Amino acid sequence: MSNLTNSNTWNALKNHQNQIRKFSLRDLFQDPNRFLDFSIESDDFLIDYSKNIINKQTMNLLFKLANESKILDKIQDMFSAKKINWTEKRSVLHTALRDKSKTQTLINNKDIKSDIRESLNKIRIFSNKVRDGVWKGSTGKKIKDIVNIGIGGSDLGPKMVCEALSYYNDGPSIHFVSNIDASDISETLKKINPEETLFLIASKTFTTQETMTNADTAKSWIKEALGNSSVSKHFAAMSTNIPAVVKFGINKSNIFTFWDYVGGRYSTWSSIGLSIAISIGYERFNQFLIGGYEMDCHFRESDLDKNLPVILALIGIWYNNFFKTETHAILPYDHYLSKFSAHIQQLDMESNGKNIDNNNSVIDYTTGPIIWGQPGTNGQHAFYQLIHQGTKLIPCDFIGFKKSLNPIGDHHDKLMANFFAQTKALAFGQTKQEVIKGLSSKDFKDPDINQLIPHKIFTGNRPTNTILINKLTPKSLGKLLALYEHKVFVQGIIWRINSFDQWGVELGKNLAKDILNSMTKNDLSRNDSSTSGLLKRYKNY
Repeated sequence: MSNLTNSNTWNALKNHQNQIRKFSLRDLFQDPNRFLDFSIESDDFLIDYSKNIINKQTMNLLFKLANESKILDKIQDMFSAKKINWTEKRSVLHTALRDKSKTQTLINNKDIKSDIRESLNKIRIFSNKVRDGVWKGSTGKKIKDIVNIGIGGSDLGPKMVCEALSYYNDGPSIHFVSNIDASDISETLKKINPEETLFLIASKTFTTQETMTNADTAKSWIKEALGNSSVSKHFAAMSTNIPAVVKFGINKSNIFTFWDYVGGRYSTWSSIGLSIAISIGYERFNQFLIGGYEMDCHFRESDLDKNLPVILALIGIWYNNFFKTETHAILPYDHYLSKFSAHIQQLDMESNGKNIDNNNSVIDYTTGPIIWGQPGTNGQHAFYQLIHQGTKLIPCDFIGFKKSLNPIGDHHDKLMANFFAQTKALAFGQTKQEVIKGLSSKDFKDPDINQLIPHKIFTGNRPTNTILINKLTPKSLGKLLALYEHKVFVQGIIWRINSFDQWGVELGKNLAKDILNSMTKNDLSRNDSSTSGLLKRYKNY
């Protein structure tokens, strides 16, 4: 057994779970102060975690587990530039990109914040030029469409933010291309005019297969329409590989750099967020950064029992490791957050999908959950049935806003009525007596009632967190995203894993290159019988 699962606190949590699982949330809510005891307000955020299968003893044991994992020390290690991404020998400093304090952040005795300020200023100047029509295409026309070409963190993050903040878009239309499937870029090119389009190529190495394949297609499209000399007026890049970018045909002045202390899934805060700044304007982009910084300050400065990311992380540990849940649903009740669950899916699963610990040992406990979800109320008519009455326990985060950006009639009250109703139904369910009472009032005959009773009983005890925010703004979105980033980090600390590498992504990429080479040479002999058989069917169609 590992040091973690063999610890007294871990075993105390196991024993405690055996006892508390016998209680229902109806029992636990007999305490009139439960909401006050298990909710936290921090500025414009309220997190209600009272509808979880926990009591004060649960939380005390989880806080003890956090202390034994030296959470507070590890938090300071990250912010002080220690190389906590130890497998790649890198610091983890996406937080520095949004740091608005005057303190230095040193790497090799150099304050990196001067480089960050320079990068942000370049983003400000460039985005303003594009938005104001100063930057023009090769034929002198203003830019009306931006196409961000990237994949993974160079796509999911900025795409999520641009869509989430599309209410504030007063600049060019923003499009995203990521899939190497030609249908993705083909459908995008149908919508735009080459004379009025600017492509942003987002790739740290400028060698990513999907991104560069799409970038080459975009370049050919521009050159065919506008001539060979037009590339420099229709392309910019976010990359660290300046020679490769220049060779592609992009002017050095239109290259926006970022650094190896910024992981892909955390890069939205960097120049990878250029599309955001162009979409909503630099001042609003800066508000997004400020929101992230405010959550960083809360994370660094708050005690564990008042720390929003820590509490969400510990509750996630509680279900993942002691209730053996396998998934976690992210359910935002806001149409603008339709891509939020997908981004958190990458953030969480790429970070904590690990089976080797920091001592290079195979782990004997579960780590990262499967993250999924979509906005309400659509999800209620798709998969909530399984959450309510299925055989799997699925913890959920419900995210809602007090004020709508589009206050039309009673739309928002109806949306939020569903929001509150779902967490209530999941927590308390519906008893046999309540079913009988409801059916009797509808003139059902006794035999019909007896048939329906088992099907209409809801057991309840389905755990939820409720995150209630004043309003969806660039700032509040920045805080929300940073909240989840830090939650994932805390869980990685407790699980004794490195949340900042992603070696599992590499094997498939390398095999794809080998298979493509064998397809080109028509030599399928080096593959297993299944892969060879599939390739033959593919080649012979």
